[in-house]
Amino acid sequence: MAVFRGAEHKLADQSVDRTLGERLAALLADAGEAFDLDATTDVYGDGVVAELERRTAEVLGFPSAAFFPSGTMAQQVALRCWAARTGSPTVALHPLAHPEVHERGAFHQLSGLRTVHLTAGPRLPDVAEVRDFDEPFGALMLELPLRDAGYVLPTWDELVDVVAAARERDAVVHFDGARLWETSAHFGRPLSEIAGLADSVYVSFYKSLGGLSGAVLAGPESLIAEARTWRHRYGGQVFQQFPAALAGLIGLDTVLPELPSYVAHAKTVARALARGFAEAGVAWFRVSPEEPHTHEFQVWLPYDADVLDAAALQQAEESGVCLFRRWFPSPSGPSGLAYTEVTVARPGLKWSADDVRAAVADFVRRLP
Repeated sequence: MAVFRGAEHKLADQSVDRTLGERLAALLADAGEAFDLDATTDVYGDGVVAELERRTAEVLGFPSAAFFPSGTMAQQVALRCWAARTGSPTVALHPLAHPEVHERGAFHQLSGLRTVHLTAGPRLPDVAEVRDFDEPFGALMLELPLRDAGYVLPTWDELVDVVAAARERDAVVHFDGARLWETSAHFGRPLSEIAGLADSVYVSFYKSLGGLSGAVLAGPESLIAEARTWRHRYGGQVFQQFPAALAGLIGLDTVLPELPSYVAHAKTVARALARGFAEAGVAWFRVSPEEPHTHEFQVWLPYDADVLDAAALQQAEESGVCLFRRWFPSPSGPSGLAYTEVTVARPGLKWSADDVRAAVADFVRRLP
């Protein structure tokens, strides 16, 4: 962490790149532009928290929204509310979706929900898979983008058709939009039009917008009123949350308008990475997707993760260039194959294609 924090050249900053004092100072420096700091602090969700809910609902084009301390809680509540309304506890989602991979079976253990998988491919389900699935489901949950498949998205027309197919089956549609903020450039639509395809949407404030924590569930007023009740029951009615709410408002004001430039430059970086690996004589590699759908994507190499971790750390320590960070073993094998997630944000806009290729060449030289 200390080495990566001290690196001079990065594609993106991460929360661990700043000390606690630096983060608090940055929050205080920017908060006055986002909200009146002479206002009284929030108490159980009023004040600045209510303003973040209002602003988010407005951006997403929904009549109401509720702030949650975590996206996991927000989606637990959303899907159990929809299950009660549809009369079906079955949720159709991708096997790589966040609730299936990163939430320890919470849908099943806490909410009594049952999940089914429409496809096992590294993409969102298509129209035929939704329309022809051989058992009923009450809700279709789409993670946009699908992070563990490489931050992938369907085309706009594919998304519209999939939503329509779910509705033909009398299923509601919920978007896991933890990173929905990033999708406007790919779809060529404003966020309100994208979110408006769904019956409800969850968004995160720290994954794309640089916030501290927290999430918002947006939807119809009656659903959000019910969600607030379940939020309390789940322990999410927190006494004061003004730091997270202020950081969320700052993200909406300052980071959200910049995301399209990050997405555009991620395509340049991805192409330069591929060219750099080819020029360095790497026998096999994969940049996935080849043309990123958002400002985040995966890179795969035929080495053990600890070997790649060591090379990334050595490069950052010796050259001040942080090209890659943590590498992960392939979750489905074979051994000796690993991937990393690349994010291109404000610091990465300074990198030219030549800078990326030079960094790749230096990184490859450090591999055995």
